[in-house]
Amino acid sequence: MAWPPGIAPVAVVMISLNEGHNMEAVLDNLKGWAQEVFLVDSYSQDDTVEIALRHGVHVVQRRFRGFGDQWNFALRELPISAPWTMKLDPDERLSANLKANLCAAMRSGKAAGLSMERRLWLMGRELPVHQRLVRAWCTDKCRFTDIAVNEHPIVEGHIEYVAGVMEHHDSPDLDHWLEKQNRYTTAEAVIAFNNSALADTPRLFGSALQRRMWLKKNFYRVPFRYLLLFLYHWLWQGAWRTGWVGYAWARLRADVMRLIEYKVREMRLTGRLPVKRVYGPGRPDPRVPQYD
Repeated sequence: MAWPPGIAPVAVVMISLNEGHNMEAVLDNLKGWAQEVFLVDSYSQDDTVEIALRHGVHVVQRRFRGFGDQWNFALRELPISAPWTMKLDPDERLSANLKANLCAAMRSGKAAGLSMERRLWLMGRELPVHQRLVRAWCTDKCRFTDIAVNEHPIVEGHIEYVAGVMEHHDSPDLDHWLEKQNRYTTAEAVIAFNNSALADTPRLFGSALQRRMWLKKNFYRVPFRYLLLFLYHWLWQGAWRTGWVGYAWARLRADVMRLIEYKVREMRLTGRLPVKRVYGPGRPDPRVPQYD
């Protein structure tokens, strides 16, 4: 079965590890809209690949080394034929308004890349938290920063903002969210321990990304940092509007940064990296191409 081409001149690309709980919903969201859909799977142990193949998605499997590395592989090796490419996570959904506006912007030919607003959902509640992200570009006009986590697309040309909402349904439950954050905080701690390069040069008076990198690099020097971070999420970003869920999210975001600091300190005390967690042998699927 092949993916039924939709009305938008775009290839949607996703990467996955055990995303079976999201695949039906995200693919239903793309049906009739995306021209092509690709999935680079890191040997999931659930039914991620089975669902994707049933919907006609072009699937390959490859060992995961880091987010930047996996995305650059996808852009370099996948047989994308659509004039536009879009990065999508399996837990994200495109609103009807965003789909229509993306279609129009892609056909206008005025920009090399497109940014959009992503809004966060947690525990079935929409939070008043949003980000503006570059997620679509002219095919072959983008590469990703080659870092382990928090990869960033670098697009050749003008970026245009497109109105509409991308919903980010961050984990089906708190157990899943905590497991994901444990992996994320370990990756961030290893980057800090090794003094590895960030997504961009940290500069207080540079671009938005460079300012974020400066804050990231200097965060652990700030007194009362976790209280300030909680108040930033709770009051400044307006998480209080969502009641207890917003409060829990604001506390959890501060706890994530605390875990990174504690893991870095542990590495410096012991002089070694953490023991690599093994999530299972993986499930190579004979129906799809395999890459090392």
